[in-house]
Amino acid sequence: MLTLGIETSCDETAAAVVDEHGKVYSDVVHSQIETHAVYGGVVPELASRDHLQNIVPVYRAALEQAGKQLSDIDGIAVTSGPGLSGALLVGVQMAQSLAWARRKPIVGVDHLVGHLLAAFLEHPERDEPAPELPFIALLVSGGHTAIYRVDDTDLSAITELGATRDDAAGEAFDKVAKLLGLGYPGGPVIDRLAAKGDPERIPLAMPMRRQSSLEFSFSGLKTNVARWVESHGPLGDEQRLYDLCASFQRNVVESLLGRTFKAARAQNVGTVVLAGGVAANRGLRERAAELGARYGIRIVVPHRAHCTDNAAMIAFAGCLRLKRGEDQSGRLAMSPHTALERVTRKGKGPR
Repeated sequence: MLTLGIETSCDETAAAVVDEHGKVYSDVVHSQIETHAVYGGVVPELASRDHLQNIVPVYRAALEQAGKQLSDIDGIAVTSGPGLSGALLVGVQMAQSLAWARRKPIVGVDHLVGHLLAAFLEHPERDEPAPELPFIALLVSGGHTAIYRVDDTDLSAITELGATRDDAAGEAFDKVAKLLGLGYPGGPVIDRLAAKGDPERIPLAMPMRRQSSLEFSFSGLKTNVARWVESHGPLGDEQRLYDLCASFQRNVVESLLGRTFKAARAQNVGTVVLAGGVAANRGLRERAAELGARYGIRIVVPHRAHCTDNAAMIAFAGCLRLKRGEDQSGRLAMSPHTALERVTRKGKGPR
């Protein structure tokens, strides 16, 4: 079953063609990083305008790359939330127009569910098998940080075990990078500089070190970095900058993975999946591999192209629902909030 996926939740305009086995026939992404970099973050109005300009060329490029016509597509999937309202509207309207014109079934996909299922996507540079169910997923991005137990690809079989109390990890990376004058987005540059530094040289407090829960908090760590810079002055010495980035990144990574592996052992689950944009982080991947070997837990990470926002993950998640006979034609509604906010929270009931 071939599904066309459309993704416009934030600052990437994306379209892809994927089948129910996770085979990716095409995956086209137009990034807006250069547009927003000068502002140090995403400007919603600019994002919406850029989506309007690029959604049709990106959609056409996805079909051309796949060697398909719209008549060859069995159904359409589109990100319906969470995200920026204006940005989501562009993708949803495009998808609904195509579905109406060609009488194709359509489903709205939760962006976070797409990330959770991205590990099932095939990629020429990734030969590891897809994860076995159930698995523990660490979903970590610019807007979301949470641990889930995934028992099936159905939304009703996803359980939230813990989430951030304040900032998402990706947001913390961006804000610290802005504080240090490193530009936007912050995650890749901090990851690169951290590889040259020694995390032991600059002590920063580990977030929620004494807390036994599976929840996260990164606001205190950001404040810790800001106060260190205030106390020690401008980072004119490159090595001090490298060391500060290394210390910050280590604390974020240890906080994320410490709780994730704690969840996997408590749930007696032998597979951990890293998902979301921060899953592309070199430090996070390397440390996860070390801990996986130590605890005998399999680590599955999507290809880097499928960690960041893309339409292939949306197409695959939607394809599974379309195969079950779902069709939201005429009643597809977008929401800036995520359906995962309504999933069961372990020991706490629905959110």
